[in-house]
Amino acid sequence: MSPNAKNAVANVVHLDSGSDDEDGAGGRRVFRSLASLMENRQIPGTVADATVGNRETLECRSFWKAGENFVIPNVATPTAPGLGMLEHARVHPKFLHTNATSHKWTFGAIAELLDNAVDEIQNGATFVKIDKIDIVKDNSPALVFQDDGGGMDPDGIRKCMSLGYSSKKSNTTIGQYGNGFKTSTMRLGADAIVFSRSIRGGKSTQSVGLLSYTFLRITGQDEVIVPMIDMDISKERPQPIIYGSSEDWATNLEIILKWSPFSTEDELLQQFEDIGTHGTKVIIYNLWLNEEGIYELSFDDDDKDIRLRDEGSDGKRLHHKELERKSHISYHLRYSLRAYASMLYLKKFKNFKIILRGVLVEQYNIADELRYPEIAKYKPYKTAMIEQATTEIKLGFIKEAPKIPVCGYNVYHKNRLIRPFWKVTAEGSHLGHGVVGVLEANFIEPLHDKQDFESSSLVNRLEIKLKRILNDYWYSHSHFLGYSSYRKPWGKSKMTPVPDPPPTVNTFTPPPSVNTFSPPPSPSNKAGPIIRELSLSKGTPVLKVAVPPPHVRNSRNNFEPVELSPQPAAATEEDAGNNLVGKSVDEISEENIQLFMKCEEYRKTENDLEQTVKNLEKELEEAKSKCAHLALLVDAKKMQMQLV
Repeated sequence: MSPNAKNAVANVVHLDSGSDDEDGAGGRRVFRSLASLMENRQIPGTVADATVGNRETLECRSFWKAGENFVIPNVATPTAPGLGMLEHARVHPKFLHTNATSHKWTFGAIAELLDNAVDEIQNGATFVKIDKIDIVKDNSPALVFQDDGGGMDPDGIRKCMSLGYSSKKSNTTIGQYGNGFKTSTMRLGADAIVFSRSIRGGKSTQSVGLLSYTFLRITGQDEVIVPMIDMDISKERPQPIIYGSSEDWATNLEIILKWSPFSTEDELLQQFEDIGTHGTKVIIYNLWLNEEGIYELSFDDDDKDIRLRDEGSDGKRLHHKELERKSHISYHLRYSLRAYASMLYLKKFKNFKIILRGVLVEQYNIADELRYPEIAKYKPYKTAMIEQATTEIKLGFIKEAPKIPVCGYNVYHKNRLIRPFWKVTAEGSHLGHGVVGVLEANFIEPLHDKQDFESSSLVNRLEIKLKRILNDYWYSHSHFLGYSSYRKPWGKSKMTPVPDPPPTVNTFTPPPSVNTFSPPPSPSNKAGPIIRELSLSKGTPVLKVAVPPPHVRNSRNNFEPVELSPQPAAATEEDAGNNLVGKSVDEISEENIQLFMKCEEYRKTENDLEQTVKNLEKELEEAKSKCAHLALLVDAKKMQMQLV
């Protein structure tokens, strides 16, 4: 093998699952490769160069376009020493961007970093701070996340930077996939630098690691390189931890100073001053821009908050009803980090604080202020091997009902909010307006971005159950808010009132614009639910329909009230298939509710099918267009061959 080939081999660095090598074996591999990288690829970066000029940045600063036009070399890197002829997978820098696209919502990425700090509560963490700082090099904003947890030793920070490695085995920890740090930091900005101090086995250490998408792209790397430096601070003066040679350590420092927000070693080490004896600080810089070329995150609208830009307003004057809707936390949490963080965790922390831009985030549970609250119990499943614990579902009317038609369930997993205000009713349905529920569903698994649940039969069964619970609650409590009163449904789900309900009953009379369940005053009224009337004298039913059923309510046909003639008593007694015979009013009311629920489900299915048909028609048109284009090419080719 030629000398050049040997040097190229040393450039191979794996950012994969992380190893359990003792004494920083992973660190030695990274440092040696960086030394070769500096020697052979001539990366621009020295302490002198770092102090001159602004820091280099990517040409494209929009996150959703930052993965385009990435040059991937065609030449394969030779196999690393010790592996013989065995091939091995490598991680290309573009994967850092691809991996981060799992976060469609920027606040979801921030929540991942908050989860890491919350998991450190078991290691003594008492706070996590989220703030914005200004980078001196180019006067750009950066995000800072800092906690006082146990911190990471040199081996721990390498595992943190590796893909898929997770040492969190507890049932109480939120993190489990070993991917959250990489996806979240790369979703928020192009670069992240980590400072961490820890005490392990009586030895105090501090480490710095740089995960820089900018560095990898501008220098044309074909593998993920992560420069790191470690220091032993157990003695009076900090001592560098040398794995290979002092030149290796200096090489890592030079790259960090060149591509980080800090120009000198003193500036770099000053970042440890407010960490204390243990803890971690993450600085994310080169924050992504949106399509308009402005930062996705807004730091100027509220100096005590970090907000997403609300593209729906466009400076237009909003109707007062729309203003009321946007004032509620169900809307507010989508654009305000303070609102989202206040609801992010179900149980209130005793000795842990979330501090956003220097101000404490007050934890908020909407279940604490529900009106007419009740608790329903749900047992997901029971097998011969596993007996799932019963889940309590607390639901009631929000205090703003019925002015604000919010409806849905806040579903948590291991104390972490996964689906806020999950609407289980059909789109456009007024059933359940103002009813909100809260539950912790630890029996289903969240997706990697922790913004939804994996599709499974457990989730489907839960959704069906939540619909029934919502319907039962609505028909037994809607009259409290001025809606038409229904009798308590027969066979209703078991729900128990929560102690100390509000002492007063709301006498709010909804305005004409509010949809109600009031029955029509006469058969000619065409706005109301299906109404059944019973003729008890002969024990036979008389059915009057004021409006068409819900699933055909949007039809253009004109429906008129229809009265079904009573059947003779003798024929009725013989007709065992007539479901109305011998049933009480409560039973018929329950049947009516079930039919209404089915109609709502059918309407939702119909909408889904219509959308599927539209998509298929679009694909068909595209296929026809492609076929026509190919036919033209074939004809042209035939003519060309004939001319020859």
